[in-house]
Amino acid sequence: MTEQVADTTAEQGGAVLGWYRELTAKERRTFWACFTGWALDAMDVQLYSLVIATLTALWSISRADAGLLATATLLASSLGGWLVGILADRLGRVRMLQVTILWFSVFTFLCAFANSYDQLFLFRSLQGFGFGGEYAAGAVLIGEIIRDEHRGKGNGIVHAGWAVGWGVAVIAYTVLFTFLPETVAWRALFAVGILPAISVFFVRRFVDEPALFVDAQRRYASGQEARPSFLGIFAPSLLRTTILASLLTIGTQGGYYAIMIWLPTYLKTVRGFSVLSTGGYLAVIIVASFLGYVVSAYLTDILGRRKNFILFAVCSVFTVLAYMFLPISDSVLFFLGAPLGFFASGIYSGIGAFFNELYPTSLRGSGIGFCFNVGRAIGALFPALVGYISATMPLGEAIGIFTVAAYGLIIMAALLLPETKGRSLAA
Repeated sequence: MTEQVADTTAEQGGAVLGWYRELTAKERRTFWACFTGWALDAMDVQLYSLVIATLTALWSISRADAGLLATATLLASSLGGWLVGILADRLGRVRMLQVTILWFSVFTFLCAFANSYDQLFLFRSLQGFGFGGEYAAGAVLIGEIIRDEHRGKGNGIVHAGWAVGWGVAVIAYTVLFTFLPETVAWRALFAVGILPAISVFFVRRFVDEPALFVDAQRRYASGQEARPSFLGIFAPSLLRTTILASLLTIGTQGGYYAIMIWLPTYLKTVRGFSVLSTGGYLAVIIVASFLGYVVSAYLTDILGRRKNFILFAVCSVFTVLAYMFLPISDSVLFFLGAPLGFFASGIYSGIGAFFNELYPTSLRGSGIGFCFNVGRAIGALFPALVGYISATMPLGEAIGIFTVAAYGLIIMAALLLPETKGRSLAA
């Protein structure tokens, strides 16, 4: 009986990892390059959310100003994401991935030397420019490298790197703020942000441009085909797709940032948790986020892109309502963090594959860069709005209202977009 159970478990494990074993060496190297890049991107981005409470106390800034700084970073990232998407269609996916990783690493490091709100505002805005660009370059790169039948899993599991990077940021936060005074700890935390620059050497040495991109560039150079304008995503044939895809990401980004940017502050100031307690609660959410990314990655290839978005959006709504509006104890809040992280993060997994399949190779970088980042630009208003509204109502209620509205937008957009599961990028 024991041997049968062991054999069954081994077969299930083989089925789960079977898609990865089918990948070529080139596909695997690209997968890990994009996974690592996204994880390091997440680490640098999440550092600010962990020091909001400290900076508001040290510099006597309001919640509204703190939310505005987060919003400025996201707005800058939206501009960077679209610009890098356009450049990725012309200069190369791999080249722009290297540039953006180096960019956001340097400016995160410079945040450690900010001596005023205005200086931090400038450095975080410039950091955001590279943060947005990294996603645009990485998403189109992994989308074009991974074969059609595994694109959902490949793109989705790359998103799981966000949870890994977030976890590293929380660990660094917990260690540094435990052993260093707050006045020094927040600077040391930002200084850690230079580490992602090391990954550029791996990308440069081991990752090649996708064959689809190389073939397209050859046709343009030989005159066989005219290079389309990056504004082609607004042509009549693609305009509806571009609008709906942007609405989907407005909901995804707005909902996520409204709750995750403010969650450490909510736990520390509203629930009264210590640094260690906040780290413990966030750990539950982060682990669940990783699982959400992975499970959603598989489901997007099983259920289809649209059904997966709707499933995770509906579950996110119910979880946020319970987390922010019900009179629950701290212990219940602890366990409720698992579904909160699982659904709010897992909904991202379908975006990469879906958006790759919505656009042709010549406009793929521009399409992904624009849709994902216009969603980020408008969704970026949510943290600032939460900050302003929380001056007249409890912070938890402000977070809940904007988050639920965002997920409703996802459901509407998913119902109106076409299903692309199994679509060939070569076609």
